[in-house]
Amino acid sequence: MPWYFYLALKQLFPSGRKFPFFTAISVLGVALGVIVLVVVQSVMSGFGYEIRRMIVQTEGEIQIKARTYVSDHRVVEKRIEAVRGVAGATPWAGGMLIVDHQGRYSAPLMRGIDLQTVSKVVALDRYIIAGSFDALDDDSVILSAGLAQTLGAWVGSTIELYSPLILQRYTSGEDILLPKSVRVAGILQIGHQQLDSSMVYCTLRTAQELYDLGNAVHGINVRLKPGFHEDEVVMAINGVLPGDVRAFSWMDSFDEFLWVLNLEKGMMFFLLLIIIIVAAFSVMSSLLISVVRKTREIGLLGALGGKPRHVAACFCAQGFFIGACGTIVGLIGGFTLLAFRNELVHGIATLLERQAALERFYQFSNLPAHTTPGDVITIVIFTVVISTVAGLLPAWRASRLKPVDALRSE
Repeated sequence: MPWYFYLALKQLFPSGRKFPFFTAISVLGVALGVIVLVVVQSVMSGFGYEIRRMIVQTEGEIQIKARTYVSDHRVVEKRIEAVRGVAGATPWAGGMLIVDHQGRYSAPLMRGIDLQTVSKVVALDRYIIAGSFDALDDDSVILSAGLAQTLGAWVGSTIELYSPLILQRYTSGEDILLPKSVRVAGILQIGHQQLDSSMVYCTLRTAQELYDLGNAVHGINVRLKPGFHEDEVVMAINGVLPGDVRAFSWMDSFDEFLWVLNLEKGMMFFLLLIIIIVAAFSVMSSLLISVVRKTREIGLLGALGGKPRHVAACFCAQGFFIGACGTIVGLIGGFTLLAFRNELVHGIATLLERQAALERFYQFSNLPAHTTPGDVITIVIFTVVISTVAGLLPAWRASRLKPVDALRSE
């Protein structure tokens, strides 16, 4: 090890003494910045990861849509399933409707699914918390947990479904559609507050009847085999579809939302990076004080043959070591905080009696977190570089000291 690196370590962590106060403050400042960055970036990535997971698990990787309806969906499904990389396809139909249970009303989203093919794409049965998915038929529905609570309904309850076409039929003078009485076959909970509070799942035939679609559907969801990229399969599927029917990857379907989410994540990173910059100024101040206090020692190093660049490297290396130690401590603290994030959030929300508000506005029952290697590497690089740069000014000042003048200093 070069002598100037060894001297830098000795000045920061002298042997046989307690941990130096200025070193501790500098390391702690950097560590706090890293903790905040790790937690915020992981939580923001967690939102994106959980949303992607729920989209793929409930919608498939690819969605097939038309300007109006997909009329001959069976033919379209066969073409899609013949494309390389496609594991399965299932049609769906749905929209908004009104639900009534003993005078308690709600206006959730309805999704009609094809019982014969839905298991190839969407594993809804894994989210059933009461009742049975196998009990779903044309005379029954599955309610999301929040909607069931709102309506006061449970497995075995009878509810009324009002089609939005009732108003259209009434205003046009046609025969009015009567509400459809169905029983609740199951209760479903996905984990996303919005989906869990406003979804009704029924058979495809029931949805087509409520929306007077005949044999048409609103779209087709597609599941891919492992190892295939969505964009490549989308191009292949579009090559076999009719002109008015197009395929979109889940990223294209939710492009604006994902763009906003990534923008928020990037803005949060650069805003919170200010904490690291503030900590770097603290490191710079400590090293400048050290240069002033050790002027005679710096002069002695020059008198013994130390070159100005070696003296500068000594102080620049101290900024690097502070950044490296602060990063390590910050990573440990950040991952520890992430491990107990849900307990902390729920404890604070319970203490302030804001648990319901937390779920309503942030849409998740638990605070998601997903740490990517790229985020960690970016945080480490930025932190160490900024801390090292913070040592440049003290290093430059120390390198300009002439040995004679430094030794003469009192």
